[in-house]
Amino acid sequence: MLEYTDVKDLMRELTQIKASIEELYTALHIDDKKKQLQLLVEETYKENFWQDQARSTLVQQQITQLKKNIEPWDILRKDIEDSIMLLEMAIDENDTDVIGDIASRVEQFTKRFEQLETLELLSDPDDDKNAIVTIHPGAGGTESQDWASMLMRMYTRWAEDNRFDVEILDYMPDIEAGIKEVVMLIKGEYAYGLLKGERGIHRLVRISPFDSNQRRHTSFASVDVIPEAPEDIDIEINESDLRIDTYRASGAGGQHVNRTDSAVRITHIPTGIVVQCQNERSQHKNKAYAMKILKSRLYELRKRELEKEKLEKFGEKKDIAWGNQIRSYVFHPYTMVKDHRTGEETGSVDHVMDGDINRFIYAYLKSLKSIKIK
Repeated sequence: MLEYTDVKDLMRELTQIKASIEELYTALHIDDKKKQLQLLVEETYKENFWQDQARSTLVQQQITQLKKNIEPWDILRKDIEDSIMLLEMAIDENDTDVIGDIASRVEQFTKRFEQLETLELLSDPDDDKNAIVTIHPGAGGTESQDWASMLMRMYTRWAEDNRFDVEILDYMPDIEAGIKEVVMLIKGEYAYGLLKGERGIHRLVRISPFDSNQRRHTSFASVDVIPEAPEDIDIEINESDLRIDTYRASGAGGQHVNRTDSAVRITHIPTGIVVQCQNERSQHKNKAYAMKILKSRLYELRKRELEKEKLEKFGEKKDIAWGNQIRSYVFHPYTMVKDHRTGEETGSVDHVMDGDINRFIYAYLKSLKSIKIK
């Protein structure tokens, strides 16, 4: 049976969650959005509404977006209010089963609130897009290449845990160990918004398994994250601006891949952007994937040119070396993962390498916004 002090603590925790929900509910002007939604719905009832196709399409999109903004908050708000009311009744009736059931929901309420809070932090136009993640090892040979492969696994596990799909667009393994480069398409709603803060230099400190003297090594790898360009985006790519080279794919991949010039490298001459793909057996598919990456990189480049302030903060090209890292992963002489931008840290380095990086993602997103939630 729960002690009375435990029940008081439970009620206090539920009340605090409710207060946080109400604070953000007000800050996000949900009531105003409800009024806007009602006006738009009323507009759809007008006799000539569907005759203006452009307007009707816009209104329907606005209605859908407003519902996505409103409904999850209303549902969570009602669930927490119902739980508080039920807890009050259970206390009066000394119903320990109901009290225990409500206590088991607290963690779920907190997680739902954090998820909604995060979605509100993802308000940039590209945040809801798929993410193209590129990982390059820094100087250091096998050690850095192994570190790059560890990061690839970390992001793959994170994607799986968060129900995102992962598609490998390009993969260049090293003969000895690790990878020379990998390009992954992580597909799902808000994939880019969640991962955009991972862009930068990641530093590893550990006893190298490749050093027979068991010395401590420091390695670096760069992670680049860009949004996948929408299919209908207006980005003109002239064939005359492209140099397309085909070559034999390297590394494992099957006899067909290794014996034919299936790999494709595309150079966009005006910008100097180079993309390549060798992961598919078909040259045609590799070219299609390479063009997808090129289109996304040109889209990102155009964004940076339009937003110079954003370029200065996030888009600078830096050396993959000391002083430029966004996060450090220390395996020896102690265990710690620390984000140098937000100060967020944990000693559970193994959990992080298994994809548990949401604490760093949320801390970074919160650091970008002015809304503060208790």
